[in-house]
Amino acid sequence: MSRIHLSSPDVGPLEEEFVVDAIRSGWVAPLGPHVDAFEAEICERIGVEHAVALSSGTAALHLALVSWGIGAGDAIPTSTMTFVATANAITYTGATPVFVDSDPESGNIDAALLDRAIGDLKAEGRSVPAIVPVDLFGKCADYTAVGEVAGRHEVKVLSDAAESLGANHAGGPAGSFGDAAVLSFNGNKVMTTSGGGMLVTNDRAMADHVRFLSTQAREPENHYEHREVGYNYRMSNVLAALGRAQLRRLDEMIAKRREHRQTYAELFADVEGVTILGRTGDDADNCWLTAILVDEAITRWSPRELSEALDSSDIESRPLWKPMHLQPVHADQPTVVNGASDALFAAGLALPSGSVLTADEIGRVTATIEKFLGERS
Repeated sequence: MSRIHLSSPDVGPLEEEFVVDAIRSGWVAPLGPHVDAFEAEICERIGVEHAVALSSGTAALHLALVSWGIGAGDAIPTSTMTFVATANAITYTGATPVFVDSDPESGNIDAALLDRAIGDLKAEGRSVPAIVPVDLFGKCADYTAVGEVAGRHEVKVLSDAAESLGANHAGGPAGSFGDAAVLSFNGNKVMTTSGGGMLVTNDRAMADHVRFLSTQAREPENHYEHREVGYNYRMSNVLAALGRAQLRRLDEMIAKRREHRQTYAELFADVEGVTILGRTGDDADNCWLTAILVDEAITRWSPRELSEALDSSDIESRPLWKPMHLQPVHADQPTVVNGASDALFAAGLALPSGSVLTADEIGRVTATIEKFLGERS
C-alpha cells in the first residue's frame, strides 16, 4: 500500500515530450527558448506585461524587494499565516517583517488590521514602503480591500500568489494584483517545474532589473563586470519546458482538485463542528489544498486525532501554516494580531488534494475518515 500525499506532482506524457525537447535542443543550462516562451505564456494567462522566470518563489519575493530598494530600517507588513519563505525573503533584505492576523473566514490577511498596522507604524516614524499580502491555500486575498488600504497609505503591494495560480478575485487573475506578484512552481503546487518561481509585473523597469539581478548582475561587457551584488536565481530551460506543459494542463488539474473539495464537503456536510476552510466563494479558488476546521467542543475529537487515523492508513495530512508570530525564528518581530490565525492553526487540518490522486486513493481517504467518524459517533 503506497502512501497518499497531500499534493504530489501531476506529470505525464506531455511533460515528458516538452522536457525531452529541451534536452535534445542542447539548452540544458539556465535560459533558453523554453524560458522565453514560458514567461510569455504566463503573461498571457495572467494578463500582465512582464514575467521573469526564477529558481523559486522565494527568489522572486527576494528580488522584488531588492529591486524596490527595501532594506534595513524598513517595516514590511505581511500575513502571519503563511509559509516561512514570505517572512524570510523580507528578512534577507534587512527589513523587518510585521505580522498581521487573518480574516477567520478565509485565513487571508485582515485588511482592517493591515490598515491599523500601517497607520501605527507610520505614527511611530517607521518607513513602510511596501506590503506583502499572501494568497492562502489557493484563495486570493481581498485585493479590493487591500488595494484601498495600500492606496490610502501610498505603499507598494507585492502579492505573494505562490499558492493561487489559476484562482481569481473580482474577475482578476491571481498574479495580476498589486505592483508586482510572485508565483511558485514548487513540487507540491497546482502546477510545478520541480522547483521554480516567477516574478510578474506591468513595470518594465522592475522586470528588467530583477532579470539583471538574477543573473549575478553582470554588466553588458565582454569580460565579467559587476557593479551591484547579484544572485544566481534564474530558471533553467529544462524546468521551463516542464512548466510550459503543466500550464497547458492547469485548468484540468484545478478541476480535479475542485472535485476533491466537493467530495470532502459532502463527506463532512452532516458532521457538526466541521467546516471547510474558505468554502464561501471558493468557486474563484484553485483549490490547491482543502482544509477542514474542527470545533473540538462540538465534535469531541481533534484534528490531531483524525490526522493520526489517516497516518495509520499511510495517508498524509497536515496542520495549517503555523503563524509566523509563533515561529521561534520570527517570534521577536512586531505583530498586529487578534487571535484569528492562532485559532485557525489549532483547528485546521489539510487533506490530500492533489490532481494526481486516483479514484481508488480518494476512496481510501474517505473510507478512513468515515471509519474514524463512525468510531466517534
